[in-house]
Amino acid sequence: MLEIDHYAYQSRWRTVNPLAKGIGFISLLLIAFCSTTLIQVLVLLVLAPITCYNSHIGLKKYCRWLFIPFAFLLVSVIGILLSFAWNKEHMLVSIPIGSIYIGINADSIIVAQNAFFRSLCCLAVTYLFVLCTPFDQLIQIGKKTHLPKVLLEIILLTYRFIFIFLDEVAAIKRAQTLRFGYISMKTSYHSLGMLITMLLTRVLSRYSQMTIALETKLYKGDFHL
Repeated sequence: MLEIDHYAYQSRWRTVNPLAKGIGFISLLLIAFCSTTLIQVLVLLVLAPITCYNSHIGLKKYCRWLFIPFAFLLVSVIGILLSFAWNKEHMLVSIPIGSIYIGINADSIIVAQNAFFRSLCCLAVTYLFVLCTPFDQLIQIGKKTHLPKVLLEIILLTYRFIFIFLDEVAAIKRAQTLRFGYISMKTSYHSLGMLITMLLTRVLSRYSQMTIALETKLYKGDFHL
Protein backbone atom coordinates (compact mmCIF):
# COMPACT_ATOMS: atom_id res chain seq x y z
CA MET A 1 0.00 0.00 0.00
CA LEU A 2 2.75 2.47 0.93
CA GLU A 3 4.70 1.59 -2.22
CA ILE A 4 1.66 2.01 -4.46
CA ASP A 5 1.01 5.44 -2.95
CA HIS A 6 4.63 6.41 -3.51
CA TYR A 7 4.47 5.56 -7.21
CA ALA A 8 1.04 7.15 -7.66
CA TYR A 9 2.24 10.52 -6.32
CA GLN A 10 5.30 10.52 -8.61
CA SER A 11 3.40 9.31 -11.68
CA ARG A 12 3.75 11.24 -14.94
CA TRP A 13 -0.06 11.35 -15.15
CA ARG A 14 -0.67 12.59 -11.61
CA THR A 15 -1.76 16.03 -12.90
CA VAL A 16 -4.19 14.67 -15.49
CA ASN A 17 -7.88 15.35 -14.83
CA PRO A 18 -9.01 12.66 -12.33
CA LEU A 19 -12.42 12.30 -13.97
CA ALA A 20 -10.79 11.64 -17.36
CA LYS A 21 -8.65 8.93 -15.77
CA GLY A 22 -11.74 7.43 -14.15
CA ILE A 23 -13.60 7.33 -17.48
CA GLY A 24 -10.58 5.76 -19.15
CA PHE A 25 -10.36 3.16 -16.39
CA ILE A 26 -14.01 2.16 -16.76
CA SER A 27 -13.67 2.00 -20.57
CA LEU A 28 -10.58 -0.22 -20.41
CA LEU A 29 -12.22 -2.39 -17.77
CA LEU A 30 -15.23 -2.94 -20.02
CA ILE A 31 -12.90 -3.89 -22.87
CA ALA A 32 -11.11 -6.34 -20.56
CA PHE A 33 -14.41 -7.91 -19.52
CA CYS A 34 -16.15 -8.10 -22.88
CA SER A 35 -13.42 -8.64 -25.47
CA THR A 36 -11.93 -11.83 -26.85
CA THR A 37 -8.84 -13.53 -25.46
CA LEU A 38 -6.63 -12.13 -28.25
CA ILE A 39 -7.66 -8.54 -27.49
CA GLN A 40 -7.18 -9.12 -23.77
CA VAL A 41 -3.63 -10.35 -24.38
CA LEU A 42 -2.92 -7.34 -26.62
CA VAL A 43 -4.29 -4.94 -23.98
CA LEU A 44 -2.12 -6.63 -21.35
CA LEU A 45 1.01 -6.34 -23.52
CA VAL A 46 0.29 -2.68 -24.31
CA LEU A 47 -0.57 -1.60 -20.76
CA ALA A 48 2.47 -3.22 -19.11
CA PRO A 49 5.14 -0.92 -20.67
CA ILE A 50 2.84 2.11 -20.41
CA THR A 51 2.35 1.50 -16.68
CA CYS A 52 6.07 0.96 -16.11
CA TYR A 53 7.00 4.15 -17.99
CA ASN A 54 4.26 6.24 -16.40
CA SER A 55 4.99 5.13 -12.83
CA HIS A 56 8.81 4.90 -13.01
CA ILE A 57 8.89 1.21 -12.07
CA GLY A 58 10.85 -1.65 -13.58
CA LEU A 59 9.25 -4.38 -15.62
CA LYS A 60 10.51 -7.00 -13.14
CA LYS A 61 8.73 -5.32 -10.21
CA TYR A 62 5.58 -4.87 -12.30
CA CYS A 63 5.52 -8.57 -13.17
CA ARG A 64 6.02 -9.45 -9.52
CA TRP A 65 3.02 -7.30 -8.58
CA LEU A 66 1.01 -8.78 -11.43
CA PHE A 67 1.58 -12.28 -10.09
CA ILE A 68 0.74 -11.47 -6.44
CA PRO A 69 -2.82 -12.83 -6.85
CA PHE A 70 -1.55 -15.60 -9.14
CA ALA A 71 -1.98 -18.30 -6.48
CA PHE A 72 -5.67 -17.38 -6.02
CA LEU A 73 -6.15 -17.23 -9.79
CA LEU A 74 -4.47 -20.61 -10.21
CA VAL A 75 -6.79 -22.23 -7.67
CA SER A 76 -9.79 -20.75 -9.48
CA VAL A 77 -8.56 -21.93 -12.88
CA ILE A 78 -7.99 -25.45 -11.56
CA GLY A 79 -11.51 -25.44 -10.13
CA ILE A 80 -12.88 -24.42 -13.53
CA LEU A 81 -10.78 -26.99 -15.40
CA LEU A 82 -11.91 -29.98 -13.36
CA SER A 83 -15.37 -31.36 -13.97
CA PHE A 84 -17.34 -34.42 -12.87
CA ALA A 85 -19.27 -36.80 -15.14
CA TRP A 86 -20.87 -40.23 -15.06
CA ASN A 87 -18.92 -41.30 -18.15
CA LYS A 88 -15.64 -40.23 -19.77
CA GLU A 89 -16.78 -39.96 -23.37
CA HIS A 90 -16.46 -36.17 -23.60
CA MET A 91 -13.36 -35.86 -21.40
CA LEU A 92 -9.87 -35.39 -22.72
CA VAL A 93 -8.28 -36.64 -19.49
CA SER A 94 -10.14 -38.41 -16.70
CA ILE A 95 -9.64 -40.36 -13.49
CA PRO A 96 -12.31 -42.76 -12.16
CA ILE A 97 -13.42 -42.16 -8.57
CA GLY A 98 -15.99 -44.76 -7.64
CA SER A 99 -18.82 -44.57 -10.13
CA ILE A 100 -17.99 -41.09 -11.44
CA TYR A 101 -15.12 -39.55 -13.38
CA ILE A 102 -13.16 -36.42 -12.62
CA GLY A 103 -11.23 -34.84 -15.46
CA ILE A 104 -10.85 -32.12 -18.07
CA ASN A 105 -12.95 -31.56 -21.16
CA ALA A 106 -12.59 -29.15 -24.09
CA ASP A 107 -15.26 -26.73 -22.83
CA SER A 108 -13.65 -26.35 -19.41
CA ILE A 109 -10.30 -25.53 -21.04
CA ILE A 110 -11.90 -22.70 -23.03
CA VAL A 111 -13.70 -21.32 -19.97
CA ALA A 112 -10.54 -21.52 -17.82
CA GLN A 113 -8.50 -19.82 -20.53
CA ASN A 114 -11.03 -16.98 -20.82
CA ALA A 115 -11.17 -16.52 -17.03
CA PHE A 116 -7.36 -16.51 -16.73
CA PHE A 117 -6.65 -13.87 -19.38
CA ARG A 118 -9.68 -11.77 -18.43
CA SER A 119 -8.47 -11.65 -14.82
CA LEU A 120 -4.90 -10.69 -15.77
CA CYS A 121 -6.15 -8.04 -18.18
CA CYS A 122 -8.47 -6.51 -15.57
CA LEU A 123 -5.60 -6.54 -13.07
CA ALA A 124 -3.33 -4.73 -15.56
CA VAL A 125 -6.02 -2.09 -16.13
CA THR A 126 -6.47 -1.63 -12.38
CA TYR A 127 -2.72 -1.28 -11.80
CA LEU A 128 -2.51 1.41 -14.47
CA PHE A 129 -5.29 3.34 -12.76
CA VAL A 130 -4.10 3.06 -9.15
CA LEU A 131 -0.46 3.75 -10.07
CA CYS A 132 -1.34 7.04 -11.77
CA THR A 133 -4.14 8.24 -9.49
CA PRO A 134 -3.26 9.44 -5.96
CA PHE A 135 -5.80 8.74 -3.23
CA ASP A 136 -7.00 12.35 -2.96
CA GLN A 137 -7.92 12.21 -6.66
CA LEU A 138 -9.98 9.07 -6.02
CA ILE A 139 -12.02 11.10 -3.52
CA GLN A 140 -12.41 13.86 -6.13
CA ILE A 141 -13.70 11.31 -8.64
CA GLY A 142 -16.20 10.06 -6.04
CA LYS A 143 -17.42 13.60 -5.40
CA LYS A 144 -17.73 14.46 -9.10
CA THR A 145 -19.70 11.28 -9.77
CA HIS A 146 -21.97 12.09 -6.79
CA LEU A 147 -21.22 9.00 -4.74
CA PRO A 148 -22.94 9.09 -1.33
CA LYS A 149 -20.96 11.17 1.13
CA VAL A 150 -21.16 8.48 3.79
CA LEU A 151 -19.51 6.01 1.38
CA LEU A 152 -16.65 8.44 0.71
CA GLU A 153 -16.19 8.93 4.45
CA ILE A 154 -16.01 5.16 4.99
CA ILE A 155 -13.42 4.87 2.19
CA LEU A 156 -11.38 7.69 3.72
CA LEU A 157 -11.46 6.21 7.22
CA THR A 158 -10.65 2.72 5.94
CA TYR A 159 -7.68 4.11 4.04
CA ARG A 160 -6.50 5.94 7.14
CA PHE A 161 -6.79 2.87 9.34
CA ILE A 162 -4.73 0.77 6.91
CA PHE A 163 -1.71 2.92 7.80
CA ILE A 164 -2.52 2.80 11.52
CA PHE A 165 -2.74 -0.98 11.26
CA LEU A 166 0.59 -1.26 9.40
CA ASP A 167 2.28 1.12 11.82
CA GLU A 168 1.15 -0.89 14.84
CA VAL A 169 2.20 -4.20 13.25
CA ALA A 170 5.66 -2.80 12.49
CA ALA A 171 6.10 -1.39 16.02
CA ILE A 172 5.03 -4.61 17.78
CA LYS A 173 7.09 -6.86 15.51
CA ARG A 174 10.17 -4.66 15.91
CA ALA A 175 9.87 -4.87 19.70
CA GLN A 176 9.44 -8.65 19.57
CA THR A 177 12.41 -9.06 17.21
CA LEU A 178 14.67 -7.08 19.55
CA ARG A 179 13.67 -9.52 22.31
CA PHE A 180 14.47 -12.55 20.08
CA GLY A 181 10.80 -13.32 19.63
CA TYR A 182 11.37 -14.99 16.27
CA ILE A 183 14.55 -16.92 17.02
CA SER A 184 12.88 -20.33 16.61
CA MET A 185 9.69 -21.82 15.20
CA LYS A 186 8.13 -22.26 18.65
CA THR A 187 8.85 -18.70 19.79
CA SER A 188 7.72 -17.39 16.39
CA TYR A 189 4.26 -18.93 16.79
CA HIS A 190 4.05 -17.64 20.35
CA SER A 191 5.12 -14.14 19.26
CA LEU A 192 2.65 -14.17 16.38
CA GLY A 193 -0.20 -14.98 18.77
CA MET A 194 0.87 -12.15 21.08
CA LEU A 195 1.15 -9.80 18.10
CA ILE A 196 -2.44 -10.50 17.01
CA THR A 197 -3.75 -10.03 20.56
CA MET A 198 -1.81 -6.81 21.15
CA LEU A 199 -2.68 -5.50 17.69
CA LEU A 200 -6.42 -5.61 18.38
CA THR A 201 -5.93 -3.82 21.70
CA ARG A 202 -3.69 -1.11 20.28
CA VAL A 203 -5.88 -0.47 17.21
CA LEU A 204 -8.92 -0.05 19.48
CA SER A 205 -6.85 2.31 21.63
CA ARG A 206 -5.89 4.37 18.56
CA TYR A 207 -9.55 4.47 17.55
CA SER A 208 -10.49 5.80 21.01
CA GLN A 209 -7.79 8.46 20.74
CA MET A 210 -9.11 9.52 17.34
CA THR A 211 -12.66 9.73 18.71
CA ILE A 212 -11.51 11.94 21.57
CA ALA A 213 -9.57 14.16 19.15
CA LEU A 214 -12.67 14.56 16.94
CA GLU A 215 -14.86 15.43 19.92
CA THR A 216 -12.42 18.11 21.10
CA LYS A 217 -12.61 19.62 17.60
CA LEU A 218 -16.44 19.78 17.83
CA TYR A 219 -17.02 16.96 15.34
CA LYS A 220 -20.66 17.04 14.18
CA GLY A 221 -20.79 13.79 12.25
CA ASP A 222 -19.45 15.04 8.89
CA PHE A 223 -15.92 15.10 7.50
CA HIS A 224 -14.82 17.89 5.23
CA LEU A 225 -14.06 16.22 1.89
